[in-house]
This record gives sequence, structure tokens and C-alpha cells, in this order.
Amino acid sequence: MPRSISQPAARIHWHISFNAPVVLYFSALCVAATALGQATDGAATRALFMTYRSSLLNPLTYLRFFTHVLGHGGWDHLAGNLSYILLLGPLLEEKYGSRTLLSVILVTAAITGILNHVLFPNVALFGASGVVFAFILLSSVTSFCTGEIPLTFILVAVIFLGQQVIQGIMVADNISNLSHFAGGIVGGAAGFRLGGKDRESSADVHKEGHGF
Repeated sequence: MPRSISQPAARIHWHISFNAPVVLYFSALCVAATALGQATDGAATRALFMTYRSSLLNPLTYLRFFTHVLGHGGWDHLAGNLSYILLLGPLLEEKYGSRTLLSVILVTAAITGILNHVLFPNVALFGASGVVFAFILLSSVTSFCTGEIPLTFILVAVIFLGQQVIQGIMVADNISNLSHFAGGIVGGAAGFRLGGKDRESSADVHKEGHGF
């Protein structure tokens, strides 16, 4: 009688994939900036990774509008922000693309840096919290129909942004709430704008598929 010979199961060769370049590079820069700040007892952070009122004739003023999101006060501060960035960032980068996510990071950094420079001349701002809130709000509107506001977006906005408003009122000089709120606004606006484009693109593909 013929006998069947079982074939050995194919081996899976596991490897590490570089799945979200913008998120990974941004995280690596945050780690490097924090390490440099710790090694120089905060001098590098104050010079390069912290935004505050300084002369507009100083080129570093404009650089710090963007690089302040890389600086952190310590490893606990960094770990708290990176836990959200590494959790949400890859999903957002896969959906919207690396260039779009980089734009969200840069716009968030610029807006929070300029607002702090204009509104709070005696306060220094640093950290990726604004980027975190942009990611949180952006992730809550990754899919929606034109003319509709997702309930998840409303709940996230109330919980996260509402908390920042309350803390901003109750806690004196907690200026970081401004960056959280501004970052959330950027993320929410980007989500609705990008979601609308996705909706239009899907409609166009649907029409072409039916010969219209």
C-alpha cells in the first residue's frame, strides 16, 4: 500500500523590519537629544532642544521652534512620551505615509514653539507631549464619512483636551498644557483633512470601477 510521507514544516525566518522610519528616526533623535542633555547637565538641552523667548536675530531661535520636541527633562519624561509615539505612530505612518506624518510632527512643533515664544516669554518649553496629543487626536479620526463627526473623536477630545483645559485653569504655570492642546488641534485638523481626501479618492475609484 502506498504510504504518505509528511513533509517537514517550512521554517519561518524571523527578522526585524524597519516598519515606520519617521517614527523610529524621531524616537532615536529624542533619545540622542536626551542623552546629550543629560551628559552636559542640561546645557545642550537649553541651547538646542528647548524653546523660549530669545532674539529673532539668533538663528538658533528658529531652529528651537522645531527641535524643542526632541528635548526631555529625563528618561522618565522621555519614556512616557515614546510609549505613546511608538504605539500610535506606526499605525498612523502606515495609513497616511511617512511624508504626511513628518509634516504633522513639524507643524505641531512649529505651532507650539511659536505660541510659547509669543505668549509666554519667561517660560521654556520642551518635550514631545504636543506630538503625542497630535497622534492621539489624529488616530481618533482615521476613518470617517464626509459630514459626520466620529463619536470616538468627540470622546477623545473631551477626555484629553478637556483635561488640559482644566489643568491649565487649576494648576498655575502649567504651560505644557498649551502644547498638549495645540498638538491635539493639529492632529484633529489633520485627521479631518486627510480623511476627507481619502473619502474623495475612494469615491473616484468607485466611479472609475463602474465606468462612470
